[in-house]
Amino acid sequence: MKKVKCLIICGGPGKRLRPITYYFQKAMIPIGLRQKPMLEYVVRLLKFHGIVDLYFLVDYKAEQVMNYFDDGSRFGASVSYLHDAPMFKGTAGSVLNAYDKGFLNTEDRFVVYYGDILTTMNLKDLLNYHVRKKTTATVALAAGFTVRVGLADMDDDGKIKGFVEKPKLEKPVSIGIMVFEGEILEEMKELKGSKRSLDLMKDVIPHLVKIGKPVYGYLSDAFWHDVGSTEAYEKLNHRQVENMMSYLFE
Repeated sequence: MKKVKCLIICGGPGKRLRPITYYFQKAMIPIGLRQKPMLEYVVRLLKFHGIVDLYFLVDYKAEQVMNYFDDGSRFGASVSYLHDAPMFKGTAGSVLNAYDKGFLNTEDRFVVYYGDILTTMNLKDLLNYHVRKKTTATVALAAGFTVRVGLADMDDDGKIKGFVEKPKLEKPVSIGIMVFEGEILEEMKELKGSKRSLDLMKDVIPHLVKIGKPVYGYLSDAFWHDVGSTEAYEKLNHRQVENMMSYLFE
């Protein structure tokens, strides 16, 4: 199997996590009973599954990330840093910036991991699935996602007939982890053109599907939690995180 690179997106200002992110980079907020930075759980999970060539895509409060992880050697990984560029906005823009700066090439296989996602997903199995399917892109998915608000059932006249409180979605949702073949980089570059921003899930994945590139979904029942908002952070069960993810610190 090809050596795999991992791009970790951890540069956003974390507006939905304010006021916490006035003081912390959002990927550095303390998690679990150990109060380790969230990003450390990500790095340790990647290392546990043999992914050690890591690229942190940084911007807001980048110094917090860089000072803590340094070159990654104390975590058994190799960490490089790339600051976001003004002309490359959005998640796909950050990937294209890595390509433009020579961190990626068209022969690579790479994982993109959103830095505010906690999970126990078997990343080795995800990569094996990607290879087995001979796909251009694989999106990690989870079923049974609970909508955090109630949904209204209305008639044509606007009268509310009832509410479904925090229902579970029938279709699986993306959890912010993807695998790509480097061959898509030129396609992404062409897709961006003169656009100021490009998003992986909103723009790139639908485009690949539209032009007939093989795109697969990897459905997982592993624990995952999007810690992208103050509400989500407050609802995080830190003891559960400790119980489920302590193996990463052994």
